[in-house]
Amino acid sequence: MKKFLLPALLVSFICGNLFAISVTIYNNDLALIKDKKEVTLKKGIQKIEIDNVATNIDPTSVLPKFSHSSDKIKINEQNFDYDLVNTNKLLQQYIGKDIEIEKESSGSKKEVVSGTLLAVNGGMVLQTKDKIILNPKGEVSLPKLPEGLRLKPTLSWVIDSRFEGNNNLEFTYQTSGISWVSDYIVVLADNDSSLDITGWVTINNYSGATYNDAKLKLVAGDVNIVREQPRRLYAAKNVMAVSAQAMDEAGGFEERGLFEYHIYDLSRQTTIKNNEKKQIQLMTAQKVPAKKKYIYNAYTDAGKVFTYLSFKNDKKSNLGIALPKGKVRVYKTDAEALEFIGEDKIDHTPENKDMDLKLGKVFDVAVTRTQKEYKKLSSTSHQESYVIEFTNSKKEDIEIEVEENLGVSWKITESSDKYTKKNSNVIVFKIKVPAGKTYNVSYTVKYQ
Repeated sequence: MKKFLLPALLVSFICGNLFAISVTIYNNDLALIKDKKEVTLKKGIQKIEIDNVATNIDPTSVLPKFSHSSDKIKINEQNFDYDLVNTNKLLQQYIGKDIEIEKESSGSKKEVVSGTLLAVNGGMVLQTKDKIILNPKGEVSLPKLPEGLRLKPTLSWVIDSRFEGNNNLEFTYQTSGISWVSDYIVVLADNDSSLDITGWVTINNYSGATYNDAKLKLVAGDVNIVREQPRRLYAAKNVMAVSAQAMDEAGGFEERGLFEYHIYDLSRQTTIKNNEKKQIQLMTAQKVPAKKKYIYNAYTDAGKVFTYLSFKNDKKSNLGIALPKGKVRVYKTDAEALEFIGEDKIDHTPENKDMDLKLGKVFDVAVTRTQKEYKKLSSTSHQESYVIEFTNSKKEDIEIEVEENLGVSWKITESSDKYTKKNSNVIVFKIKVPAGKTYNVSYTVKYQ
């Protein structure tokens, strides 16, 4: 039988990347890395190695492709080597072998102790000619780096090539440990009638790799992912515009649809370092028409009136772009400086959607809700009556939206004010409470 020998040819070209690496980051601890390296191939069986890939790579997601003559190149094996060098792994490779330990002596020369390394777990054990030394002091000297240990995480391929010359190896893979979130800063005008908003993207990179001069894309939306048991190879250390065009002008991002999601494409290259938090401005908009609202909901707000900031995400309001989910912090200028007045979270918000930011409890408005009556009408029905009293200690009149959650199978038989249906369970009274006055809302509901 003819034996097939693997030539000792190793192609590890790494001449500098002539192509921009592409990094697409998703909301849920996932990134798609697309890279390209130029390699020099010879005919026959050979090995290609690419280092400096993400440590948290999913090896099953790697997709290699040669840019030309791919029909003449067969990929036989693909490996991900992540047994990285550290002190313990180096010493374990030398158990049963001779090592040297250098330590300071009384003179200018160093004393060298030679012996066989017996163990490293729980402390070093060294066998010399005449004794066993536990935890010898000094600098350990090893003759060479053992095979199999890597300085950097490395992807490698064993290929059989009928092509000879330079070629471009394009490879794509998924990695965890890199994610992004969006945050927004809102500055409310003095008269509460408009606001300026700036959106920021924060990228957290603990993937184990640095991406130099990368083409960056962010995907907003909940992409379904099948999660296996987490595999960590080592622990990471621990304003504005009128349209989407202004998003590009302010932060360099262009927004567009991608399948059922939205993608934000940074028009310039950026470097994303490992163990780094990077912030990039996403969007900015000025003089967005806004309105302060007072809302009372006994079901969710525990007897307090809350203030909301309301505006619309449309082009008429100087917005009109898909906004990724994130935290919104709201500030307002007093006589001296900006002050924080509340924050809320928004979900992924499409264009033309109304937005209500819940900021906090209203100090100068008191509310009391009292059940005045409960009457059983039959074996299948009963009746309830409520009075809600609002006291406005402010110096100006206010309007309050009173939301009552009635549940199901209800009918209002009496009410002091007109109401509208917010949905099948909730009705809304809009009432005006004069400055320094008290106003009551009452209604009777029948349940079947």
